[in-house]
Amino acid sequence: MGTPTGTTPRATRTRSRGGVWAEMARSLTTAPAIVGIAIIALFVVLAVGADLLAPYSTTEPSCAVFAPPSFEHWLGCDDGGVDVLSLVLLGGRISMIVGFTAAVIAIVIGALFGILSGYFGGITDVILMRITDYFIVIPQIVLMIVVATVWGPSLWHVVLVIGFLMWTSTARIVRAQVKTLRERVSIRRAESIGASSPRVILRHILPQLGPLLIANAVLAVTLAIFNETALAFLGLSDPTAVTWGTIMEHAFERDAISTGAWWAIVPAGIAVALLIMGCYLLGSAIEDALNPRLRSSYLSVRTWRLRPLVGRGKDAL
Repeated sequence: MGTPTGTTPRATRTRSRGGVWAEMARSLTTAPAIVGIAIIALFVVLAVGADLLAPYSTTEPSCAVFAPPSFEHWLGCDDGGVDVLSLVLLGGRISMIVGFTAAVIAIVIGALFGILSGYFGGITDVILMRITDYFIVIPQIVLMIVVATVWGPSLWHVVLVIGFLMWTSTARIVRAQVKTLRERVSIRRAESIGASSPRVILRHILPQLGPLLIANAVLAVTLAIFNETALAFLGLSDPTAVTWGTIMEHAFERDAISTGAWWAIVPAGIAVALLIMGCYLLGSAIEDALNPRLRSSYLSVRTWRLRPLVGRGKDAL
């Protein structure tokens, strides 16, 4: 017998109950997400096992100054005779800790501003969004350089600077989503029966924002790692800490380029680029699943293609 009119098959109802979390789970099975997860997982494994995987010490010389890559030293050595592969492995751990910590700080601040602004509206919305606008118009990298210079070169200063200056985009996105969620029947029903604002936010709105915050967190990691590398390259990070940025900064200062020792600077740069690419692929895949307009837009780089003006098949122009 067919399904009665006005009813929904059980399978369809089951799939629809998952909501945004089900969409995010399905996005993780796409090719870009799988590649991104594989890249991130590889770097996490290398960072966790850096002490065991590093073939040589990062404090004691193990070969000649700027020794080229060889079977003993796959990525050569720097100006102090330290193995570059060992430096990249150990530097990746600190760079990832800085990037992930700064991204968490930025997401927490952005989510707080966005939720309060979108849910309460009125004067709260005006004040919080004006503060957000002030931070948006200021060039972030310039302000980061100024603040890091004033506070002094320290790893945790870099984390705080990046985290406190990178939350604006998250606040805008969360605010728009909260304004949409607040008009849903379930939220209105909870408010009508006397649910307090904190309960509505924590029990009804925040779970719906989870996948969106995860997508923004992954994308924020890319900016945090890039900004940490840029600040370290400019000498505004802890000079005693081994990060990808300090590796490139030391190699640049000690004439690795002029002497032709590209291996002292290129591997760290490639590691930064690969990790940023992995985070971007994963974050974009989740973002596409949560926002169907990104997939259907004719201006999207994922779906855009040239359409023939005249004819079809081989005769198309």
